Amino acid sequence: MPHKSQLINHNMFKSLEKLTAAIEAACADIAPSYAEYVQLAMAIATDCGEGGRAGFHRICRLSPKYQSAHADRLYTNALKNGKGSVHLGTAFHLAQAVGVNICEEKLTKQTKNAQNAKNAPVPLPHTHAHVPYIADKDLQSGTDDFPEREEEKTPGSEPLLPLPLLPEAEWPQPLQRIRDCDATGPQRDVLLLGALTALGACMERKARCLYGGKMQSPCLQTFIVAPPAAGKGVLGFIRLLIEPIHDEIRQQVGQQMDVYKKAKNSYNALGKERGQVEEPQMPPNKMFIISGNNTGTGILQNIMDANGTGIIFETEADTISTAIGTDYGHWSDTLRRAFDHDFLSYNRRTEQEYREIKKSYLSILLSGTPAQVKPLIPSVENGLFSRQIFYYMPAIHEWKDQFDNHDTDMESLFATMGEEWKRQLEKLKQGGLYTLKFTEEQRSEFNSRFAALFRHAYANQGNEMSSSVARMAVNICRIATIVGLLRGNLTPDTELPTDNLKDGIITRWDIHLSTVDFEAVIGLVEPFYQHATHILSFLPKTEVSRRTNADRDNFFHDMPQAFNRTELLEHAAQKGVNPNTVLSWLRRLLKQGALQEDAHIYTRTRV
Repeated sequence: MPHKSQLINHNMFKSLEKLTAAIEAACADIAPSYAEYVQLAMAIATDCGEGGRAGFHRICRLSPKYQSAHADRLYTNALKNGKGSVHLGTAFHLAQAVGVNICEEKLTKQTKNAQNAKNAPVPLPHTHAHVPYIADKDLQSGTDDFPEREEEKTPGSEPLLPLPLLPEAEWPQPLQRIRDCDATGPQRDVLLLGALTALGACMERKARCLYGGKMQSPCLQTFIVAPPAAGKGVLGFIRLLIEPIHDEIRQQVGQQMDVYKKAKNSYNALGKERGQVEEPQMPPNKMFIISGNNTGTGILQNIMDANGTGIIFETEADTISTAIGTDYGHWSDTLRRAFDHDFLSYNRRTEQEYREIKKSYLSILLSGTPAQVKPLIPSVENGLFSRQIFYYMPAIHEWKDQFDNHDTDMESLFATMGEEWKRQLEKLKQGGLYTLKFTEEQRSEFNSRFAALFRHAYANQGNEMSSSVARMAVNICRIATIVGLLRGNLTPDTELPTDNLKDGIITRWDIHLSTVDFEAVIGLVEPFYQHATHILSFLPKTEVSRRTNADRDNFFHDMPQAFNRTELLEHAAQKGVNPNTVLSWLRRLLKQGALQEDAHIYTRTRV
């Protein structure tokens, strides 16, 4: 007959095996905090001794923090220093607290202390209590890795968490006036981005910033993405800001065409004498607002006719996608070159016509639905994605009273601002050339901010977002130039001849950015990044393996620099995010090195 102690040990091992099997089936982390981790080791070591070590490892392996060597040291310490006050029943109590269902017969008499687990040291609150976990189907119990949690998903294009709004600031006029128009938070952001893009397009060659060894003019490529009926229609008001400039150019073209037609009729009437006279040349078909309702070749012609300047403004992105059609490759190259102010060329074989411009200053302002992103930008790798400023407008789920606008005629208001801007722009262009000059402190802050973001982007998305961050820095410089010029904090170029200064002949100016304006502009970096990472999720799965980056960044941005598991899951409850999703994010960030763990405290490094 087996000895009584042997029978007790057999029952203990049998109970431990049932407990371990139940925990593995539920894929549950029953000891998320360090205190619970220690209690678990003590409980198993007290009743199972050395024979319980394997079971302890199997249970701990389900934690994203699991480290085999550390668990082994803890269990050895529990064997040596355990005082026998904590028994196996405490392990059952920890498991039941997180919803693990255990069909267990009555424990032996020696585990009665554990049944009275209330007398044991009170464990820390379970951060994921009563949450059903979904185990990875491919998980093998012997692996050193921990299982992937099932992430919470949202249908369609909506992010799991609201994307950040652009920072509030006292922007210079007319930006602040435009943003303060009767609109919602996202609509105010869209008006601001639209105004920056449109006004920057007007400045083209006249304003610049030296960055990366190259003069950057304030020409932006902005893409507003929104589900249907999300309110992106407010972008149409921005067109009214620049229509007076466009209309004046078209009027001039009309006058030139009238002169040309008369000259052409006179030329044709000469008969045989035409050989002695130079044939009149048709004037270029200039315009400022370049229509996307054209062929790709036609659009390129318009850009050439405008000497590389202007803005493509379309409120439906599929208009452009349809226009470029089979000429996508050439068109994509044109947009990339235009962003970089590079040379553009045009060659028509049928008419043996070749045209080129040395510098291009084209801006783009588009809006469209999530489904319209991929036809225009099918891949991260083609370079268009990294050059865009993206902004995602959330869907509207509540009715808004369209009569409650204080009787403001928005079209009339923006048309008036357009005439005012035209006059302001004429004065600016008469002043000559404007160059932004950052202070040393601003350069340092700029570099520090982007260095951190670059590391973060690589840690989280690899190379997919690295180029976006690099070109985001270019866009921030361009926006800073626009803001600085509108603010009007100018001084004569220090390299101007002294005689020019004495005579008041100043053709070159330095733009200085105030601390307030610099903080406003640099504050755009993080929202731009998060919106871009969300748009990244619309691209094919071959490019993107998961769609949680923007949500994850948004979630951890609100966490303190250092936090524990309890604080993490409490934050998840406040945000309304599934704990499984949060633990999956935690796991990935630990593996990527964006989080570091020490004594069950997680410290953000690049999150």
